[in-house]
Amino acid sequence: MILKKNQKLKIATILPYKENYTVDRASAASLWVSEYYAKSKFKKYNFIYGHTKSKNYLTKNYININLKNLQSKIKSTTNEYADKLIKDFSNKNFNIIEIHNRPQLLDKLLNHVKTRFIFYFHNDPLSMKGSRKISERLKILNSVDKLIFVSEWVRDRFFLDIDKKLQTKTEVIYPSVHRQRPIKKKKNIIFVGRLNHSKGYDLFKETIIKILDEFPQWSAYSLGDEDRRSIYISHPRHRELGFITHKKALEILNRSEIAVVPSKWDEPFGRTALEASSRGCATIISNKGGLKETTNNAIVLKKLDSINLRTEIRKLINYPRKRKKIQLLGRKNIKHLIKDNTKLIDQIRENCFPLLNVNYIKNKLKIINLYNQGQKLNHRLFNISLGKKFTNGFVRNGHDVLEVSDRDYMKNNKSFSLIPNKDNFQNFLIESFKNYNPDILFFGHTKNLNLETIDKLRSINKNLIISQWNEDPVMSGLDYSKKNVSNINYYADYVDHNFITTHPSVIKNKFNNKNFYFFFVPVDKNIERYDVYNLRPKNDLFYAMSHGVNRATLKQGIEDNRINFLDKLVKKIPNIKYDFYGFSNKQPIWGNDFNNALINSKMALNLSRGQPTKYYSSNRIASIMGNGLLTFVDKKVQMSDFFNKDEMIFYSGIHDLADKINFYSRNEKIRKKISKNGKSKYFKLFNESKISKYFVDISLGNNSSLF
Repeated sequence: MILKKNQKLKIATILPYKENYTVDRASAASLWVSEYYAKSKFKKYNFIYGHTKSKNYLTKNYININLKNLQSKIKSTTNEYADKLIKDFSNKNFNIIEIHNRPQLLDKLLNHVKTRFIFYFHNDPLSMKGSRKISERLKILNSVDKLIFVSEWVRDRFFLDIDKKLQTKTEVIYPSVHRQRPIKKKKNIIFVGRLNHSKGYDLFKETIIKILDEFPQWSAYSLGDEDRRSIYISHPRHRELGFITHKKALEILNRSEIAVVPSKWDEPFGRTALEASSRGCATIISNKGGLKETTNNAIVLKKLDSINLRTEIRKLINYPRKRKKIQLLGRKNIKHLIKDNTKLIDQIRENCFPLLNVNYIKNKLKIINLYNQGQKLNHRLFNISLGKKFTNGFVRNGHDVLEVSDRDYMKNNKSFSLIPNKDNFQNFLIESFKNYNPDILFFGHTKNLNLETIDKLRSINKNLIISQWNEDPVMSGLDYSKKNVSNINYYADYVDHNFITTHPSVIKNKFNNKNFYFFFVPVDKNIERYDVYNLRPKNDLFYAMSHGVNRATLKQGIEDNRINFLDKLVKKIPNIKYDFYGFSNKQPIWGNDFNNALINSKMALNLSRGQPTKYYSSNRIASIMGNGLLTFVDKKVQMSDFFNKDEMIFYSGIHDLADKINFYSRNEKIRKKISKNGKSKYFKLFNESKISKYFVDISLGNNSSLF
């Protein structure tokens, strides 16, 4: 997908299902998401997913996922969460999915949702399921468009025993705060966090009781809770406020003099320290994890014990000028502001798409066109080669094209066993891709491109657009059609666009993928070169079937409803000079023999296998109309949507067809006029340049239609 200028991204943000996205119980990841959401220019199209029992959501764009397996020891809650997210995403077409802090969830969504992914680590990757192993972390790195960490410490943990050169697609974006106006301070000392040993609450207890006894004009508050309490502080000027809302906690910090964050464990970041410093608290922190990255204006404990903590608090109390200086610097020189980091996040989101790619801006693309060039068939398909027409169209529209022939490569590079080596072709394509670095991979009628290779190419170029095309029938009731549908389906979910020569309504129930587009088989001024209406053909009606494409000889035992139709037609109007090929013991013709036969007939029948189907076309109609033959088409194909009766002849049943063939075979002047008009109209509507431009427009996300 290409992001057009001023287009708003549609973003899904996924929280861990245990994360409370509520006003009263919000923790670090929820606060991060809600605060950055509020300032994002994409907020209108950003939806936040999570699970909570409360209805007091932080923002209105929250979508709650109800989960049944929370208490189950048998069924996986993560799987249930992933399944429900996948179901919800199926019809919403998000441009980006952002996942916070759950590597396992990313792994599950990657297999079911085709979009861009950004992953956020809020905690130590080595402590989380799905990122403990080096192989798991490398998979994450290769799977996402951007990997974001809340501190350098968290990023360093992710890249433990991994080459730091691979950090290019990562970014450190810190939890951030707004700038606040100063208010009058009270002589309060604040502890914010869980009331346990890992947060250093035991050190705070040992220290604060002595401080409060020494300085009777000061008070202390503890903000937080702990399910398994073992530490209690008993002092008349100390109060435990429990778990209060984030807003209230900030208000208390704003009017307090000193804040203490003596964590014993490696904090991934330490949001409390940032919030305390930015609100003018003289802040004391330990040197654990990412705490030192929160602010440049905190006092860092050289030794983590109650003696050192008490010493630093006493200094701040006894030296008010020092305390006020630290408070002023903390409030004035905030290291991480929400408005700045929000711009960075939005830029990262935009950079997932090739908006700024100079190729797209100038509309001068590099395209790999992968198709069968027919070398192994001695180029006898040159005159019906859609791939060649597409190349010509791309080049005439100003693009550069590298042609790759998968079947010819495999034919010419067999292994010692004389069996075409498919693996060698994958390596050839990947290395060619690296050297050429295309914007678009465009391919048709192949099964030689492995799905793993597609994934590899996308990992090399995240902005790569991949499209497949197919001109064969997809209508019901035809064995060949079933095979063709299967071939299209093989790649349908792995590519960005699927182009077929049948009206989309026909395929509605055949494919799950929605990215299907109709195209008309193009004509090319260098291939359809003849004006038969100016010549003197000796035959009346031309028709050629393509039985035996690979062998160039008639296939035996092939039943085709067209043969019966043509036999009846010949019997009905025996006076007509027919020139038919590919059935009734008349061998098919190719290459220049095909052209010579075609231009030696006045008229041609556009009769395709299977039942007449809306808009279905093959190379046949381009060959006969493009070379100026009067063309007969069944009314049911609905070509009257494009051509009128002065450009194409429409028939209803074999009797009507026979009458019209008779009429136009005798009326030379009318035939020539209609033939000329038909060719002119076809070249105007569906020439190689126009069709190729249509492909590119669709690929770039531009509004484009053939109708």
